[in-house]
Amino acid sequence: MVFTSRSLEKMKRKYGDAKVVNAAVLLSERTNFDLESTVRQRLQTAPQFIKRLELETELRGHNGCVNCLEWSDNGKLLASASDDFHVMIWDGFSHKRVADVVTPHQGNIFSVKFMPKSGNSTVVTGAADGKIYVFDLNRSDSPTWTCRCHSRRVKRLATAPETPFVFWSAAEDGDILEFDLREPHKCMSNECKVSLICLKNFISSSNLVSNVVASSAQAKCIAVNPRRPELIAVGANDCYARMYDRRMMKLNTLWTANEERINSFMDRDTIPKNSVTYFCPGHLRKQYDKRYKAITYLTFSPDGKELLVNMGAEQIYLYDINNAREPVFLDLPPLNDREIVNSEAIRKNLPEDVEADQKLGTDFLENEKYIEAIYQYTKAIQKAPTCAFLYLNRAIALVRRNWCGDIYAGLRDCHTALWLDPTYLKAHFRLARALLALNYITEAAQCLAELKSRFPEYAQSYGVQMLEQDIDRAVKHPNSSSTQDTPEIYDLSENEIFWRTSAKDYKDRFMGHCNTTTDIKEANFFGNDSNHIIAGSDDGNFFIWERSTNSISEVFSGDTNIVNCVQPHPSICLLATSGIDHSIKLWSPQPEENFESKHRVEYTEKAMKRNQMRMYEDPFDFNDINPPFCAPS
Repeated sequence: MVFTSRSLEKMKRKYGDAKVVNAAVLLSERTNFDLESTVRQRLQTAPQFIKRLELETELRGHNGCVNCLEWSDNGKLLASASDDFHVMIWDGFSHKRVADVVTPHQGNIFSVKFMPKSGNSTVVTGAADGKIYVFDLNRSDSPTWTCRCHSRRVKRLATAPETPFVFWSAAEDGDILEFDLREPHKCMSNECKVSLICLKNFISSSNLVSNVVASSAQAKCIAVNPRRPELIAVGANDCYARMYDRRMMKLNTLWTANEERINSFMDRDTIPKNSVTYFCPGHLRKQYDKRYKAITYLTFSPDGKELLVNMGAEQIYLYDINNAREPVFLDLPPLNDREIVNSEAIRKNLPEDVEADQKLGTDFLENEKYIEAIYQYTKAIQKAPTCAFLYLNRAIALVRRNWCGDIYAGLRDCHTALWLDPTYLKAHFRLARALLALNYITEAAQCLAELKSRFPEYAQSYGVQMLEQDIDRAVKHPNSSSTQDTPEIYDLSENEIFWRTSAKDYKDRFMGHCNTTTDIKEANFFGNDSNHIIAGSDDGNFFIWERSTNSISEVFSGDTNIVNCVQPHPSICLLATSGIDHSIKLWSPQPEENFESKHRVEYTEKAMKRNQMRMYEDPFDFNDINPPFCAPS
């Protein structure tokens, strides 16, 4: 807050010669326009608004799939780009088309961005033709700046609020480029230093012809931390979300990067080891899954503390970038007889509302309604986070449901239960079972041996003997096809191996949607408080999840085939979505009077199961380096 001489004199007249003036009083006395926007932002995803979301209008004009949407910083304009090579600018409130830019692109446009602090007059586009263009909407339809440095499809662009002239690109040639519009740019020249990251420097294909080597490392998406623009996150055609600190990195020429790639692979770890952090769900970090894996979208939370990742043929994962830890597979707490926790006593003294949730969860579990059981146990855990048996019950429901990542999530719950109650025999037994199911055979054997040592009276029980037989069978006939540390077709640099083996585990996950048919499917935080998550799906719906319970709040029918883009307005409860249809849909809360929901979907357990089963069908050929982007004809 800056005080002028005039304002100081005014304060002196009002408050006299007092030496201390309360800053809160001064701020409350100001004419503060921001108060309204602050309240509006806090109410952006209020439950009353979410419940009354409905289609407001459709914006029509494109003649192809609408692959990307972008709100301007002030939320007045919406940019869209399509397979028809057009960029259109819309007034999000009058629903009128403000501009229609016919770009020189000769491939599907996958990304459009407003340059920050440009008065919403400068937009950047990246497309399948490998080209990037900058347009000044106040001048003409012709690009004011052109880049042809990428050799393959440009999938995403990124900007940062505090760097109004700088933007980044991510392409399937594996290059992450950084551009400053204040500097001259001459594509692929020896003087043009734009290469920030070259994924091919760390990942290559062995035993393959040279023209396929480039396909082994494809950048699919990129995001810049809004609060810490030095942090850049990159998603590729694997399960690792990479976060780089560009303060420790230097720009290179593309010529240098390519020359190094050709001359030496294993000796060119050009990025400092401590400037990179990898994030990956624990069950995927060491396992090689033959289903197609790619991170289709990632984004930082508004406060810059979390990273949201949408993974193809998998779930949506949330990472705490400041406090994330490596996954734990076997970490048994010490057994201290002086601090025995009586789980049964705790169970008998649960508050009534927790007991009600627990009983309802058990009823669902016994009737094989695992989605409902997990939801009820999660509610109970929120109210009673120190009750070990609630975590174990949820673990049982997760393992029995067995969706992508469920067994590992159950393993995490077993660990939590054991650390709350080290004497919890059932949690110990379930942990060993989960380790075996994940093909961590050595760890399962160690867990079983410790169980028999700690609880000798149960060593000869039927369940323990059956588990021991299953582990012995797995030792003699290991399932080598499902688990291996590194795919044989890939060579990894020393740094890449380090980053992968030290990858951090997720904080939360969100599921129920399906992400297999396109590799541009988004997931975003909804609301400045980040209390909701939104994402599109292959079933033509888009989903809204509650952060507090990780459960689906609402589902809406948003496209005839597939919803790819879900972009929330920066400050109010307004959503823009698009997909295979040629239109953009705007969604907002409708008046309470005579409200009728026409697009809300009553999402059933059957529909969620169908989406999860599609995760295993793998519409991609594993060797296909260009998976489809539109629904099959």
